[in-house]
Parts: sequence; C-alpha cells; structure tokens
Amino acid sequence: MANYNQEMYGLGSKRSVIRELFEFGRRKREREGEDAVFDFSLGNPSVPPPGGVPLALSSLATTPGIHGYTSAQGDAAVRRQVAESLVQRFGAPVGPDDLYMTCGAAASLCICLRALRCPGDEFIVFAPYFPEYRVFIEAAGGKVVTVPFTEPDFQIDFDAFGASLSEKTKAVIINSPNNPSGVIFTEATLKRLATLLEERSRTYGHPVYLISDEPYRELYYTPAPPPFVMNFYRNTLLCYSWSKSLSLPGERIGYIAVHPQAEDAKGVYAAICGAGRALGYVCAPSLFQRVAALNADTAPEIEAYRRNRDLLYGALTKIGYECAPPDGAFYLFVKSLEPSAQAFSDRAKEYGLLIVPGDDFAAPGYVRLAYCVDYDMIRRSLPAFERLYADYR
Repeated sequence: MANYNQEMYGLGSKRSVIRELFEFGRRKREREGEDAVFDFSLGNPSVPPPGGVPLALSSLATTPGIHGYTSAQGDAAVRRQVAESLVQRFGAPVGPDDLYMTCGAAASLCICLRALRCPGDEFIVFAPYFPEYRVFIEAAGGKVVTVPFTEPDFQIDFDAFGASLSEKTKAVIINSPNNPSGVIFTEATLKRLATLLEERSRTYGHPVYLISDEPYRELYYTPAPPPFVMNFYRNTLLCYSWSKSLSLPGERIGYIAVHPQAEDAKGVYAAICGAGRALGYVCAPSLFQRVAALNADTAPEIEAYRRNRDLLYGALTKIGYECAPPDGAFYLFVKSLEPSAQAFSDRAKEYGLLIVPGDDFAAPGYVRLAYCVDYDMIRRSLPAFERLYADYR
C-alpha cells in the first residue's frame, strides 16, 4: 500500500489539460521550431507590467526591512491603500480590517472555501468555469454543484440555478469577466442573482455567500467597467489578483475582501485568518504587497489585448467558426466543429494549433483560445485555422 495520499497523487501525477497542452507545445517547438506552433493554451499575460510596477520595484527593493515578515493578514499600510482604492473607484464599503492579503486569487479561493465550509456544505459554480474550482472545493471538503450556461449569451440559467439551490448551499462562485468565455455578467444578471440569494438566505435561515473571483476585473472592452459585485449583495467575499491587470502571474499577489455588512462579518474574517493559518497562507510576499499597493489604481495595458481580440474574433467568425463575443479577459470560447471538443483539439494539433477543450470547464463542445499572445503569432495562425475548418467542411 502506498505511503502517501492517493487523492493527492492523482492530482499531482496528471497535469491539467491546459498545462498538458502547454508542455506539448514546448516539446514541439524544441523539435520543429517556433513557427511550427501556434500556442493558445495558457493565460499568461503577453504585455509587460505597466511602467509603475518596475518603478516601484526599483525604489522598494533596497528599502531596509522590505523583505521581512508583515502581519499575517498583510501589511496594515498596504491594506489601507488597497481599501482606499476600492472606495474611490467603486464606492466599495470596505476598510483595511476587511482585507486579507494573499498569494493570488487561487490562495484567496482556497482560504475562503476552507473558512466557510462546514460538514455537508455544497458550493455552486456556473459553467463554464475554471477547472481548479472543483479541485479547490473538493479539497476543502465541499461538494460541487454545477449550473449550465445559456447560449449564446453565457449568462446565468436562472431556472437551473434556482433548482440547484438548497439548504445545503453554503456559497456560490462567480467569475466575471469569465475564464474561459470572456463574457461579463450584466448588471441585470447580478441584480437578479442578488435578489434570489437574499430570498433563499431568508428561506433557509442562514446566509448563502457569494464568492466573486475577479482576476480579470480590469480587463474589459466595454465603455463602462464590469459591475462591482459588492455593491449588489452584502454577503459577498471578493477574491482578487493583480496577476492579469499588472502582468504579474508569477509573483502570486492578491487579496480577499469581506463585505463589512455581511452576516457575522467579523466572524467570517476571523475564519479567513484561521484558514490562512491552517493552510500556511500567511504573510503574502512582502515586496509585492507594497508594489501592488502603489499600483492599486494603475490601469492595465488593455489595447494590445483588444487588438488581439479584434483580429482573432473577426477572422474566425469570418471563416465560419461560432464564438462567444468576449467583452473582457483575454479568452475566446469557440464552438468545436465536432461533438467531441477533445477530438477537435487533437485534430487542431496537426495544424500546430494548441486550443484547450472545454470539457474540464464543464462546457463540452467548446474550446478555449487564450489570445494573450504575440499579435504576429495570431496573424500567422489564421491560415491554419482556415485549413482546419476546411478539413471539416
């Protein structure tokens, strides 16, 4: 009998489908050269960090004590700066003592799930969703309940959602702008969501929390920013990361914000501190706490992504592909040309196209393309997409 946890072995011995594609592309480039691969697999920002980031790094890196521990929940001055930014930009009702600094949105989600989960609890996710949600929820001891999406707008299917809610529902996770579709939940959708959660919370006699996963919040192409979730529902936990907005995915820096008017908000915050302690997620990287705080109001370099989106979406729809129109993030969700998205993804490899099948996103029949890549690579890939389409037609 193995002397290790079999569940953890299963997770560690097989990469996610996204990482498998990325590694396949790396090996293919080594064998055949860069021009043989059009890699749309990984959501790795292609634009450099905005200018304020390297300036902050250079000015802070040699500051005495900068690399030492902060408070477990994050440096007090950093939390104050981040809270002030949220108040100024969104009218968010948060203060520094409602924030917990984390190693990115993944750590934020894991901490929130561990803080909230009690025996028998269920967590609702809306398809399509980031595959690691299932891993995080089940690792916390919760049960995943999936609600299907509507086509072609990818908003919430409220009939299915209402049927999925129960007394066992502890929280609902949303992600807008969405990975993998790039769709943004509208204000009407969020208002309806909040109304339903308020009604069910009263019916069940306990709050149904809303966990808003927001690493793409600043990446939007609409005239107005995405609606700020905390302004619609008080029992909200916000999970944020600067990975995408500041092009810092490898630095793993983000935060949790607890709505101060949430039911037993102080108790929830204490549970978050306890979960961070139990998971070993205390004292997020000290230097990058300060860098992020100094750039809390810094806008991302969105135009490069907009240019990529317009080229890819325009070209693929002209060829004949069906795509969900992305209003945010840097992903294009495309209907597979055959029932099996995995088979379609495998066929695309023959043309050097690395596209992620949607099955693990709970969206069979779709594939995800990450267009946070070099513009010229997108341009060079278009004949391959044409040949792939012709192969099916």
